[in-house]
Amino acid sequence: MTTNTLIALVDGSAYSESVCHHAAWIAGKNNWTVKVYHVMGRRDSVEKQDLSGAIKLGARTALLEQLSELDATRAKLAHEHGRAILEDAKAIIRGDGDITVETRLRQGDLVETITDKEESGDMIVIGKRGEAAGLAMEHLGSNLERIVRASHKPVFIANRAFKEIKSVIVAFDGGPSSLKAVDYIARSPLFAGLKVTLVFAGKDTPAIQKSLTDATATLKAGGFDAATVTESGEPEKVLAQITSTGDHELLVMGAYGHSRVRSFIIGSTTTEMLRSCKVPVLIMR
Repeated sequence: MTTNTLIALVDGSAYSESVCHHAAWIAGKNNWTVKVYHVMGRRDSVEKQDLSGAIKLGARTALLEQLSELDATRAKLAHEHGRAILEDAKAIIRGDGDITVETRLRQGDLVETITDKEESGDMIVIGKRGEAAGLAMEHLGSNLERIVRASHKPVFIANRAFKEIKSVIVAFDGGPSSLKAVDYIARSPLFAGLKVTLVFAGKDTPAIQKSLTDATATLKAGGFDAATVTESGEPEKVLAQITSTGDHELLVMGAYGHSRVRSFIIGSTTTEMLRSCKVPVLIMR
């Protein structure tokens, strides 16, 4: 079911501004509403400690009251901080165009929240790394693979800085996910006017050439004059090299499957690939 809504996840990290600009770009091209979520996880909650057995007589009561007040103050500040993050995000997105923006402040597990709310959106936008990346490796960064695995919607993974997207490469292997990605591109207003290139990495075969021909025909029916590139080698190396040239601003690829081009990014090398890839990635299910 189409909702005409984009879900954007922000946490106040260096990637949040990029998430907002990419969300504005996506929503503007699709004429979607943006729902911005800030999920306060366990790091944002106050861990209460039972000190009652170690505190004597009247001092115990006084100190417990102070601790309770401190807990309440910290909780209030955490909510105010979350609201400030959401208001900043809203201002950035609306500054990029006439876009309807709604904000949502939640507390709990990020992935559980998205799993519960994803049916209210058509796509999810998240930063490659989160607020705690490089410290505790928590929050958005470490949860990225969990979100990609759990979500049934396309996941757009924003890189550190926004750059206008004019050219797209599609990691193509002829499998169901890559064919779905091609069909999505052919039908979606998001890709209208963009240059599209299909990239196959691996052993070239007649079956692959037929799949590429069929895929370009699908794109042509959608108004795209798509180019194709076939290169031997490891998919991760080929894609990393192509995305490093600066000639393309977005990588689109399918998730899961048995072929390497669809499995490597969701496997053990997910984090390193996303760190090294210089462009945002749209992962299709």
